Amino acid sequence: MLNMEFLAKDRTVAGPGFNRWLVPPAALAIHLCIGMAYGFSVFWLPLSKALGIKDSIACAKDMGFLAEIFSSTCDWKISMLGWMYTMFFVFLGSSAALWGGWLEHAGPRKAGVVAALCWCGGLVISAFGVYTHQVTIMWLGSGVIGGIGLGLGYISPVSTLIKWFPDRRGMATGMAIMGFGGGAMIGAPLADRLMKYFATPTSVGVWETFLVMGAIYFVFMMGGALGYRVPPLGWKPAGWTPPVKKTNNEMITQRHVHVNTAMKTPQFWLIWGVLMLNVTAGIGVIGMASPILQEVFAGQLIGIQATFNELTGPQKVMIASIAAGFTGLISLFNIGGRFVWASLSDLIGRKSTYFIFFVLGIILYASIPSLAHAGSLTLFVASVCIILSMYGGGFATIPAYLADMFGTQMVGAIHGRLLTAWSTAGILGPVLVNYIREYQIAQGVPKAQAYDVTMYILAGLLVLGLLCNMMIRPVAAKYFMSEQELAKERQLAHERELASATGAVAASNGGSSSPVTVVLAWALVLIPIAWGVSVTIQKAAVLFK
Repeated sequence: MLNMEFLAKDRTVAGPGFNRWLVPPAALAIHLCIGMAYGFSVFWLPLSKALGIKDSIACAKDMGFLAEIFSSTCDWKISMLGWMYTMFFVFLGSSAALWGGWLEHAGPRKAGVVAALCWCGGLVISAFGVYTHQVTIMWLGSGVIGGIGLGLGYISPVSTLIKWFPDRRGMATGMAIMGFGGGAMIGAPLADRLMKYFATPTSVGVWETFLVMGAIYFVFMMGGALGYRVPPLGWKPAGWTPPVKKTNNEMITQRHVHVNTAMKTPQFWLIWGVLMLNVTAGIGVIGMASPILQEVFAGQLIGIQATFNELTGPQKVMIASIAAGFTGLISLFNIGGRFVWASLSDLIGRKSTYFIFFVLGIILYASIPSLAHAGSLTLFVASVCIILSMYGGGFATIPAYLADMFGTQMVGAIHGRLLTAWSTAGILGPVLVNYIREYQIAQGVPKAQAYDVTMYILAGLLVLGLLCNMMIRPVAAKYFMSEQELAKERQLAHERELASATGAVAASNGGSSSPVTVVLAWALVLIPIAWGVSVTIQKAAVLFK
């Protein structure tokens, strides 16, 4: 029988001399893989022609919805495939909320292994769904099982990173969550090349691509999971002392709140609202950025005076290519913002960082309609890029915000519960944006103006987010765990005192980490990131020609 003791949390306690800079690349290895969820739309068009290969085979007009779902004789609609995107983030939030407490006790290594099995296993199941042309199997594979892997993989490093970097909480979580934003930047072009390689007269190459990417991701995710180490209880960086409560650090607590108690505090729900409103507005811009650029600026993008409807077919192809470059550009700002804003929050505080997000966001969202109608392409692009940097920065700053408010003991579980805000925003944002646009156009509003009301509504959501953030105060003393409760929780979490951690269990993890090992670990994640950035910059360069 296979011995699985190496997955136990007490087998991952770091030995003396372990280099904490080995933990971020382990987290990045997992987040870069599951971040491909953002890039899954690269499969929609090929899958919509999975049977017809060159052209989609339409279902009979009188075929019912259920019949279309289970049919193996007509191609899937893109709207049907798009449900997987919704499933990703619904199950990400729900699984993180359900199993966040288990993760705190089981440890990041076990959670990372389960995440790898779910995410990569989901891709294998989806490959079978494509091969048999059953969309329900795809929904089950990547949507449900893969979505659970997303949730566990997303929160697996949060608590560990915060404990390894008490002096740089924002930067540490920003590095990992940057990987989630960058996963599609690497995965989407890789998937595109694999599909072209595997394409034949009888296959669009998707199921084969799922299998290959599942294998690649499994290797990286298992490497990341096995690379996790947790610090012994009482560990702190050499020469560092906990901050004194003053100025930007006044809201950083040294005590700890239990995950079940955290949900009873007003602070949890205010931060929940802060994240939900910021993400809802950000998703709205992501969903509209490319259409706005094409429909508002239209002929201006290729140097002619013409509305979108006046453009010829080839001209629309040209501006679509420019819009794709724009999408690549904002993805870079989404990724970079996760690291930059989260690192900045270490200096100015989380509440101040979110204050900037909301105030600057309100100004930019409300300005976009005017910039668009004035034909100010450069200012429009700059505004959207800044908005997307704050969208990404919001995700990366939240874990550190929670650690400041509720302590580090159960921050991973609390973060998991809070991610239900993301699931809510993932439904609310697209619905809000799409239905308002359709209503506007149905009322005879020109396409170039159909986004104005939506932008003003999104700015209004940010006003609500600003109010939520302003109301956040330090957690009342009655909510913190007593010394006895904390000791019991630490026992359940298999945490070892600093002195005992130097024993056999810790020693089994190896002692000092050589500089070569650290460099190699970072190279394994930075090389794919560099490749993804170069591909994205090449696409974005079209925007400036």
